[in-house]
Amino acid sequence: MDVLFLLYVVSATFAVPVSNVRVTANSSDLIEFNSSVSLSCSSSGSSLSFLWLNSSSEVTASDRVQLTDGGAILTIISVTRYDQGPFRCRVFNPVSNVTSEPVNLSISFGPDNTNLKPSPSQEYYVKGSNISLSCSAVSRPAAQFQWFLNGDLLTARGPELRLMNIQMNQSGNYSCQAFNNITMRTQTSQPYVVSVLERISGASVKSSTNQPVDGNSVNLTCEAAGSVFTRQWMKDGSDLILTDNMMLYNEGRVLSFQPLKKKDSGEYSCKISNPVSSDEAKYVMVVNYGPENVKITGETLIYLQETLKLTCSAESTPSASYTWMWNKTEIISYSAELTKVITELSESGNYTCQAMNNVTRRTLSAVHELTVKAERPPSCSAGCIAGIVIACLVVVGAAAGGGYYIYKNKKMTKKSNRDTDTRTGGGGQNNAGFSGSQELNYADIRFFQNSNGGAVQLGPQSNPSEYAQVQVNSGSPAVSSLPTYEVHMQRMQIPAAQSGTQTYSQVRRN
Repeated sequence: MDVLFLLYVVSATFAVPVSNVRVTANSSDLIEFNSSVSLSCSSSGSSLSFLWLNSSSEVTASDRVQLTDGGAILTIISVTRYDQGPFRCRVFNPVSNVTSEPVNLSISFGPDNTNLKPSPSQEYYVKGSNISLSCSAVSRPAAQFQWFLNGDLLTARGPELRLMNIQMNQSGNYSCQAFNNITMRTQTSQPYVVSVLERISGASVKSSTNQPVDGNSVNLTCEAAGSVFTRQWMKDGSDLILTDNMMLYNEGRVLSFQPLKKKDSGEYSCKISNPVSSDEAKYVMVVNYGPENVKITGETLIYLQETLKLTCSAESTPSASYTWMWNKTEIISYSAELTKVITELSESGNYTCQAMNNVTRRTLSAVHELTVKAERPPSCSAGCIAGIVIACLVVVGAAAGGGYYIYKNKKMTKKSNRDTDTRTGGGGQNNAGFSGSQELNYADIRFFQNSNGGAVQLGPQSNPSEYAQVQVNSGSPAVSSLPTYEVHMQRMQIPAAQSGTQTYSQVRRN
């Protein structure tokens, strides 16, 4: 009994220091989420206690972490990439402590966060340009990559896809797929849309007919090579405003006129564009119409041996051609102007001008009635016109003088109390009895003589005349009287034709 007691005391008092601390794992190749691992900590010494460290953090028990055998065994269930370590085991007792060398676990994971990055990055690419697509992923070991276009596997491999001199058929959705040959897992990136556009070129506007005609249906078609996004129509430099006879269809490709009107003439332009280019084409629309408003201008009355000149006009595009007919039968001219010398009275009648548009094939006529007479009536010559003017002036002057004379004569009669034989319309004085020093003149302006020698009466003879006395006196004033009625009546007789122009002035009191 005494011996046993002594051994116990020695054991309690003298602990063996810690030594030879080592950590071992039961598996070296682990797959994230699929594998579990146990780490064992071995050590020499007595009264040992165990503490596990992941990097510098203490590992404690949890749902995924188990500590068994007094803490000497660490078990991790469904390892993750964050369980790689380094793991250390610290062993201690009352007299010492020792930490093991670090142990790292090889855990394969991924791929994750697979990402596709273009260079350059833009919404649209011009045909013939170069594009580089790069793919990346988080993976251990490094992922392998393959490429897809619109879901179809491409032959290219690796983290970069180069598209050189890209063509239209290479447009589409590009994606890359990362593959981990340890975890046997794959992940595909979000698709990247590559839109390849061809530059707009060769724009044109074509008409459905070479000769548009008013009233017919006409289509203008806007075409171009390249990737067409939009078409914009303009007329005469301004945005086209559709009227009730216009419509656009086939995504603005066709501008239709149903029907075409002459007001639709003008310059039409179509601008075709896409995000990388544009081109414009123009078309001058000449609407052929008519003829309309056919008119004939010229004489309606003409005399023999005179030249007839009639002009025909019409509104027409292109200009109308003209045909002249006389009394609807005989074709006499093929120009807009009809000129001919009239030689027969029978050339009176209806002159018809028929206008024809050689494009529209339409015709329209106008009729002009002409009367032919044998002789032109005598006309007033230049001398005649001058005589009329002079007569008018004399009449006005005589009227003024006559009025003044009557006023003066009455005044003189009252002063002299002499009986002056004054008669209106019944008596007068013949100026033949006056001496050379006193020449008495009077005027009865009723007649004038034209260039043909004929006398023209200005007023009726039935009205009484009052004469104005006009006297040229180089000496003392003399008293004179108006001509007697008999003298006046003798002078009323129309004289024979004389050379020159004779002018008479009649002053009449109303």
